[in-house]
Amino acid sequence: MISRLDLRGRTLDVRFLRSAMPRAEFDVTAALEQVRPICEDVAHRGAEALYELGERFDGVRPPRLRVPTAVLDAALAALDPDLRAALEESIRRARLVHADQRRTDTRTQVVPGGSVTERWVPVDRVGLYVPGGIAVYPSSVIMNVVPAQLAEVGSLAVASPPQRENVGEFAGYPNPTILATCALLGVDEVYAVGGAQAVAMFAYGFDEQVTADDGTTEDVVCDPVSLVTGPGNIYVVAAKRLLKGLIGIDAEAGPTEIAVLADDSADADHVAADLVSQAEHDPLAAAVLVTDSEALADATEAALERRVPATKHTERVRTALAGRQSRVVLVDDVAAGLQVVDAYAAEHLEIQTRDAAAVAARVRNAGAIFVGPHSPVSLGDYAAGSNHVLPTAGCATHSSGLSVQSFLRGIHVVEYDETALRGIAAHVVTLAQSEDLPGHGEAVTARFGDEVPR
Repeated sequence: MISRLDLRGRTLDVRFLRSAMPRAEFDVTAALEQVRPICEDVAHRGAEALYELGERFDGVRPPRLRVPTAVLDAALAALDPDLRAALEESIRRARLVHADQRRTDTRTQVVPGGSVTERWVPVDRVGLYVPGGIAVYPSSVIMNVVPAQLAEVGSLAVASPPQRENVGEFAGYPNPTILATCALLGVDEVYAVGGAQAVAMFAYGFDEQVTADDGTTEDVVCDPVSLVTGPGNIYVVAAKRLLKGLIGIDAEAGPTEIAVLADDSADADHVAADLVSQAEHDPLAAAVLVTDSEALADATEAALERRVPATKHTERVRTALAGRQSRVVLVDDVAAGLQVVDAYAAEHLEIQTRDAAAVAARVRNAGAIFVGPHSPVSLGDYAAGSNHVLPTAGCATHSSGLSVQSFLRGIHVVEYDETALRGIAAHVVTLAQSEDLPGHGEAVTARFGDEVPR
């Protein structure tokens, strides 16, 4: 069901590990040429293209691109009370954690009369993408919206694919649970648009005239955004790569990953359950166990043999576990295991070892770390308070998960008086001359009668 990779006795340098560790096949470059005409179509034909692309790719033509407020309200009214309570608690915890991430402006007095202030300014407008393919992710609404709101982004919009299975007043709109979660969060700008065309819609915007049942018309305008965040399939990722520069993006999120670093103190059934929990996302999902205990590896494989046939999405899980992206990796000891997981840089990393907190403190590369036997990844997916929009495919070596900071820009504000400028002028002129940019120096000396002040 899941293959083994034996690294015992090997020299574990980063170059070797990057080639040896399993990864899903996720060729964004190949998808670029498929999404290019889609994005160009949206850029040129706007709303008309979005309706046609929804019909083509999602199997349904939305009644409207922007979901009416009445439909959002109806979705919230119809929400199961237990699910509403769970979503509200997830929102509460996410707000607690993300509220502490807001940065404060910092002013540095460089010299008397000369200062540099770093101001943190939210982006003006963001587009938040929520997948809607083989699963429904109201949790992704929370993970995108909460940090954007706490960053005090001025305007935000959500897009999620229209669902052909919807009936009644929700027909042709995104999943009602997605809509209800938007309503819970106070988001009223929601679009029934999915895939690459949603990213293009956010990048280019659109306007259309909509006729109401009473015959009146209104102009519906989706303004372009500055930043697009949220996970999606390979076509969403390709569109984000294609349009990056016109828009900012959070990351190119690939299939989900879990790595578990465990020793013989771990419970094999817990490990197996955690591997299954992420494998059920997607046939390309990666599930990796790194351990120095062959006995734990055997027991985990046996637990998987019991659990996989009993889980709801058996075939999806089995495909993910059997894929090239999933492995049981045997290492000499926990220290070697740390080298492996740091090189792998998993989206989600569980530490199930003796003294797990101390081991976790030594990890350098991971999207999020889950410490000890009672911190499963699924807790972070829903209600730990952490964010589950995280870097994948090894990007945790250089990138962070979504946070309030993702929606902020640092702007340096430079303020020098005449005395402070006079004190540094000669050095500026010298540096400008060294780079053969004399005009840079002259911009300073012009303020002192074209002489270098001494």
